[in-house]
Amino acid sequence: MRDLIDPTVLRHALDTTMQRYPYFCVELQKKEGQYVFLDNPRPVVISNSLHGVELNAAESNYHMIAFAYQDNWIILDVFHGLTDATGAYEVIRTLLYYYCSERYGVELKDDGIRLAGDEISMEEWVDPVETAIDLPMPTRSETPKALNVVEYAKLQDDRKKMVYSIALDEAEFIHFSMDNDGSPGTITALFISRAVAKLFPTATDPIRVSLCVNQRKALHKPLAHQSLVGAVMLEYKDKMRDWPLNRQATAYRGMVFAQTRDEAVLAQANGLKGLNQMILSKETDQERLGIVAYFGKSSDHLMTASVSYTGKANYKEAEKYIRDFRTWTVVSQHYPLVEIAAVNGRFTLDFIQPFSNPLLVNAFLKELEDNGITYDLQDVSELELPNILLSWSR
Repeated sequence: MRDLIDPTVLRHALDTTMQRYPYFCVELQKKEGQYVFLDNPRPVVISNSLHGVELNAAESNYHMIAFAYQDNWIILDVFHGLTDATGAYEVIRTLLYYYCSERYGVELKDDGIRLAGDEISMEEWVDPVETAIDLPMPTRSETPKALNVVEYAKLQDDRKKMVYSIALDEAEFIHFSMDNDGSPGTITALFISRAVAKLFPTATDPIRVSLCVNQRKALHKPLAHQSLVGAVMLEYKDKMRDWPLNRQATAYRGMVFAQTRDEAVLAQANGLKGLNQMILSKETDQERLGIVAYFGKSSDHLMTASVSYTGKANYKEAEKYIRDFRTWTVVSQHYPLVEIAAVNGRFTLDFIQPFSNPLLVNAFLKELEDNGITYDLQDVSELELPNILLSWSR
């Protein structure tokens, strides 16, 4: 925020906010061999720290969501299995409405903001994937292993997770993207692809960047709160390498269009649903963990990098009180992830990678420079996220 946080006002704002989101006021427990979310009437925790507290533990009142503050920062920590960025943005939008209204003594417009006292529709509650009965069958195909930066550069795989926060002018980057027949997400994915190709010109493994997709549109359930994220695969084909950037962007846009047709998105959702059902069908945690580990390792090797862009945050009139905005999340052990946020007139690209060597991020920044895009590397930090305790003995 632009000013120091008032903890008393923040407490008021959060208590009011969580009245609007009862489906986030839950704890994870194991009942009769199955894991379930149960109502949790305890207050959602606010800690005076940048590090947050362990989720689903005593420090967080056994919630899967918690808040923290320090100086002028407000931090939201939430379990990704509970919701995704779209769901989290709604909570932030509500919180900022109440916080800024009281903190600055202003009357903000509440259009498009979920407020305490609203009637909560069933569409917000029900998981649209779990209840769907007519999803198309997923197609099976063998996807070859993607180029891995650590392997090809022979980097020390030190497992030190780093975040490079890169700020861009929103209007400039949108204008550049539109001029080149792309979007902020596809252009970012293309810049990563071009950077990798220049680093490893003789590599034979394909350069493949995944771009996250919000499944709500295809499901026709825009209000659903669950984690509903799919992905499209953007492959930087050999024949594309000599094309001008705008033609490359057009090709990536075509790949996105083909893979975000409703039928394709729903088939992918059905595939994930089937995987969940397979996991739930197992009787022991060891069997379940084995399946997760197997599929996780297999899918990790399919990507060179990943890009996630939720879209313009649109925190309404509270946005003018926001000075900075970051999005940190768990990153794979095998490839980097770029989280894109668009808040208060600028994009923040949090370039998160599972190794400390800056080789790839420097090549990415060179792509920005070569294309005349002004950027500010705000800081470099070691990724630090709170743990989630999986304990059911209480």
